[in-house]
Amino acid sequence: MPVHRAAAEGFARDAATYARGRPEYPPEADAWLREALGCGPGRRVLEVGAGTGKFAARLVATGAEVAAVEPSAAMRAACAAALPGVDLRDGTAEALPFADAAFDVLVCAQAFHWFANPRVLAEFRRVLRPGGRLGLIWNVRDARVEWVAALTHLIAPYEGDAPRYASGAWRAVFPAPGFGPLAEAAFSHVHTGSPEDVIVARVMSISFIAALPDDTRDDVAEAVRALIARYPALRGRDAVTFPYLTAAYWCERL
Repeated sequence: MPVHRAAAEGFARDAATYARGRPEYPPEADAWLREALGCGPGRRVLEVGAGTGKFAARLVATGAEVAAVEPSAAMRAACAAALPGVDLRDGTAEALPFADAAFDVLVCAQAFHWFANPRVLAEFRRVLRPGGRLGLIWNVRDARVEWVAALTHLIAPYEGDAPRYASGAWRAVFPAPGFGPLAEAAFSHVHTGSPEDVIVARVMSISFIAALPDDTRDDVAEAVRALIARYPALRGRDAVTFPYLTAAYWCERL
């Protein structure tokens, strides 16, 4: 199946901005990988939609043997440069280039909402061994904070039909044939750095923003900078803190 236009165009445009603007993951994510998913030495783990390798690096750190699939050539090049030891392949979630029952764990980080459909779950079931684990994880902007809610309101008109984690539509594929019930956990998280990196670059890295025409993207960037100037917690500061909630889900391949 084709990659959604917003993802194909937006993620191909500027992998460096994506890598700079996106947060890492909280320490609890490492415990989740080990304890809920069973990642570790002697285990084979696949990440689908690996992007620039931001989450794949955490998989490598568990000591597991890691493979990854990423359809964007620009993202794949960034991932390969950062993680040369990962078995990184071109491909999509609907047609994974691996044998049946090849993996103990399959993870999607910031990605599952793009391809949440029954065909994908059947493909995940195919490449997972019985008893293997499927893990889904997202860093989500914490809109309980006033300026974060204002930022979300600013970018909402540009969403179009791009799939979003926040819509909850991805949940419709669960419960999925061949998988057990979906468990979930949430962790607080922050991204601290310059306003240009953690706020402006974060917005510019959003697929449907990155896919906009240049002049429109420039207008969005200036609107984000104007928002930063309106809030005392952000205005004139060399470093700011962007709050997130990290949502993690997992289930067992029966």
